[in-house]
Amino acid sequence: MDFQRGKRREEPEINLIPMIDVLLVILIFLMTTTTFSKFRELQINLPQAQSKKQSEKNNIIDVTVDAQGHYRVNRTAVVYRRLADLTRALRKGGAQMTHPVVVIAADAKATHQSVINIMEAARQAGYVHITFAVQEKQGS
Repeated sequence: MDFQRGKRREEPEINLIPMIDVLLVILIFLMTTTTFSKFRELQINLPQAQSKKQSEKNNIIDVTVDAQGHYRVNRTAVVYRRLADLTRALRKGGAQMTHPVVVIAADAKATHQSVINIMEAARQAGYVHITFAVQEKQGS
């Protein structure tokens, strides 16, 4: 039984206002998160060294570390098990020197931690002058 004979049915329509509200909230969310994403990465420009060859000095402790993490103090191999081993080797290498300078020559593929280990061992040994050996650029 159709009691509404003759009455026109209203066509269903989509209400766009809630959809626009949701889209604006999503747009605001995306805009704020993309602004913070560029702070997530860190741009680092490492310095390049250009210097004249330094004259030979008698108060230098040469410390080298290779890519595998093997240490040498004044061309003598150091068995590294803990930081005290490296500190002991640095003290022995600079025992006869006044105000020694620790020159760190690290392989390009050596870990940062191995260089930090040398710096910490030098600090524990009481050496405050630390410098890094660099390779000269080709063609300079």
